[in-house]
Amino acid sequence: EWQDQYNNPLFDVPQPTLNLGCIHGGDNPNRICGQCSLEYDLRPLPGMEPDQLRDAIAGRLRPVADRHQVKIDLAPLFPSVPAFDQGADGELVKLAERLTGHAAEAVAFATEAPYLQQLGCETLVLGPGDIACAHQPDEYLDLDRIEPTVRLLRGMIEHYCLQPASRG
Repeated sequence: EWQDQYNNPLFDVPQPTLNLGCIHGGDNPNRICGQCSLEYDLRPLPGMEPDQLRDAIAGRLRPVADRHQVKIDLAPLFPSVPAFDQGADGELVKLAERLTGHAAEAVAFATEAPYLQQLGCETLVLGPGDIACAHQPDEYLDLDRIEPTVRLLRGMIEHYCLQPASRG
């Protein structure tokens, strides 16, 4: 249902995903399991509210628990991270595109961006590294990525801090 309702072609995987990634239960193959835990990873798209998604999952599981007379405890392993969405038409995005010569694109990884956005800041995720090697053993940053990033930051500082604001 969510895959029918939500679709964002900006992402490589344009629908939300749900992975039942970790199941633990029982202690011996010849005994009936007294309890079992299932940990799942839900990756929402921008516009999907994590708490509403959790409530929807709970609503689907309650009738199953009632029918089989079992208790289901649902608890997040960590607080949800809201999906981040910054409109492509924002001034900051347009400035970054102009200064870098690259079009903005959507990425499928978590950052602090939604929290900065919640503070009222126009926000984008931008950096010199290659996400394919980020947070990996032997992570590195090619030295030829530093100077273009310095030029970009100087251009942004000049635009926002040194140029007088236009009066309309």
